[in-house]
Amino acid sequence: MYLRMAKRVLLETDKRLVWKFFRNMGIRGTMSVLKFKRRLKKGEYFPPFLYVSVINSCNLRCQGCWVDVAAKQQTIDLQAMSKLITEAKEMGNAFFGIVGGEPFMHPELLEIFEAHPDCYFQVFTNGHFITDEVAKRLKKAGNVTPLISVEGTEIVSDERRGREDVLSNTMQGVQNCLNNKLLTGVCTSVCKTNIDELVTEQWTDRLIEMGVFYTWFHIYRPMGPDASPELCLTPEQQLRVREFVVEMRAKKPIAIVDAYYDGEGKALCPAATGISHHINPWGDIEPCPIIQFATDSIHDETKSLKEKFASKYLSEFRKLASSTTRGCIVLERPDLLEELVVLHDAKDATVRKTAIAELQNMEVRTSQFNPEKQIREKSWVYRLVKRFLFNDFGAYDGHDHSGSAAPFLLQARENDGPPQKETRTPAPTPGNQHP
Repeated sequence: MYLRMAKRVLLETDKRLVWKFFRNMGIRGTMSVLKFKRRLKKGEYFPPFLYVSVINSCNLRCQGCWVDVAAKQQTIDLQAMSKLITEAKEMGNAFFGIVGGEPFMHPELLEIFEAHPDCYFQVFTNGHFITDEVAKRLKKAGNVTPLISVEGTEIVSDERRGREDVLSNTMQGVQNCLNNKLLTGVCTSVCKTNIDELVTEQWTDRLIEMGVFYTWFHIYRPMGPDASPELCLTPEQQLRVREFVVEMRAKKPIAIVDAYYDGEGKALCPAATGISHHINPWGDIEPCPIIQFATDSIHDETKSLKEKFASKYLSEFRKLASSTTRGCIVLERPDLLEELVVLHDAKDATVRKTAIAELQNMEVRTSQFNPEKQIREKSWVYRLVKRFLFNDFGAYDGHDHSGSAAPFLLQARENDGPPQKETRTPAPTPGNQHP
């Protein structure tokens, strides 16, 4: 498998783009994680990877979308992005995930990439705005990988994404990238309507045949004003996705990303471990894209970026999340998250201003945490990389994850006296009871 992957790199890529990836993402990205680990040992904090929603607008209307895509357009402009990236680079960062809305609707997106040739950008996109001309500029910049979302067959794609002819337009965007030899990825938000079509060896083989170099199967999470919980996977289906990813990683010449497990198969949350946080189109700094509450903004000139990411709110979020579960606290204990938001008077960072109500109305569900079935990586390469560069970084040490509130939050209740409320039942143990 590794020889086949090497052959693909040698024969199917633009060597300049491979070198830029190796230098900016491989070497500099590795150095940013090592600096992150050294900071943790000194009791300091700054995430090595940042995910930035540069725009709220989108041409699609996906089921379960939590972004205010129909609101007045808001962007992080070139000047603000350059300031953000420059401050992050001073901390050793080199990798930035670019999300939206639809990032390619941002009028200055390409200029942002071109202004920072020493960084690497992964753009989460539906692909509809990647014309041949855009793909050529991305190739010239050399520091961008498009990660294009495919959500199912023609019928399922239209249903999932709220428009017509979605799949054909997306696949044309993919092809424009491949024609220009960009290092292209394809991702899927796996849900009940697409798991049987896309979480398959046949789909993986098709991606390889097309020339796609990596893929990402992430689990659908019911958030936002129209959460569409009927799309959620059962615990058994979530386990099936994990088993599939581990199996394909060991046998197929395509990289498969995951952000929710270490090399031994133990669940983790990137926001809880501190490896990444999120910035929304208004500049608000959030724990992750689906937790839309913030106490700091990148536009605040009174603090450094380092001070903002070391805020008490984000620090206590990491402690609460890591002491409560190895999975997703939003799904398993939304009541505790609500208490934390109230305790720190974190503002609702949405336009709709219903984020608290959405938390209160959430049904408790299982997430990736399944202690009874931890599936170890079969590939020694993935195990090795995760051991040194992507794991829990000690965030979960000493916690039994019984589902009770973290001790520091209990103490905070006593000291600060947030409003008392009924506590919901913790998430059921995976495999024994369905949500």
